[in-house]
Amino acid sequence: MPPTRHSPKVRSMASRLPLTPSSRSPMPPTRSHRATGGFIEQILLDRDSDTGRYPFTLPAVRHLADREVLNLDPGVTFLVGDNGTGKSTLIEALALAAGFNAEGGSQSFRFATRATESSLGDHLILRWNRKPRTGFFLRAESFYNVATEIDKLELEVPGLLPAYGGRSLHERSHGESFLDLVIHRFGPNGLYVLDEPEAALSIRGCLALMRRIGELVAQGSQFIVATHSPVLLAVPGARILQIDTDGTIEHVDYDQADPVALTRGFLANPDRFLHHLFNDEP
Repeated sequence: MPPTRHSPKVRSMASRLPLTPSSRSPMPPTRSHRATGGFIEQILLDRDSDTGRYPFTLPAVRHLADREVLNLDPGVTFLVGDNGTGKSTLIEALALAAGFNAEGGSQSFRFATRATESSLGDHLILRWNRKPRTGFFLRAESFYNVATEIDKLELEVPGLLPAYGGRSLHERSHGESFLDLVIHRFGPNGLYVLDEPEAALSIRGCLALMRRIGELVAQGSQFIVATHSPVLLAVPGARILQIDTDGTIEHVDYDQADPVALTRGFLANPDRFLHHLFNDEP
């Protein structure tokens, strides 16, 4: 696939961001940038699924089995929830149902290092509005395998690396390779499924990713992202779907999202948290 056009502003975004907040009030979330994405509108679970075994016993999947549909935003949808609620399993299954490789990559990637994916993708039903021009599944835990596969494909069919920044992703830091992938490989009218992309990124890197997401949404792309990052959740106009420990999935505002509320609470009074964490009090 040829390299995609990208804004030079994003390339150096992470190194130019201010260390201190601006005195100006932050811009409120807006949908003025909403573009013509919306490739996947809804997610459903096959009614014939065997809900008595893993992964159907995960809280998020149990909830999906009990409701008719899960509605996605045409621009950006975030899935948030504590460890073990099933958000990454749901993201993985969505990517598989959309035709992506289990370990990541585009829909043309078909390698497998070790098959660990669940069977949930075989039981998800995706309601499409239209098909994307391009797309990518980026998951933090197997990105090394994707980078290795890209190097292998470059040896077989030279000319692939320009779409990934011009050199092996292994020759850059984890965070740099993530951002180069998003800047060079991601393009307009694409479907992008991301699983905890903040795992490799600094705060500046998360802000640079936000900038790029905003650009691509304005160019007709759709993002579906599982994250713990209170920074990424601030993408203007995004839909935040929060998975509770009992599996309930509800649409929440930015201020109500657990990563935001907990981070704010800790930063406002870290001593209070530390007291409870390192004392014998319940």
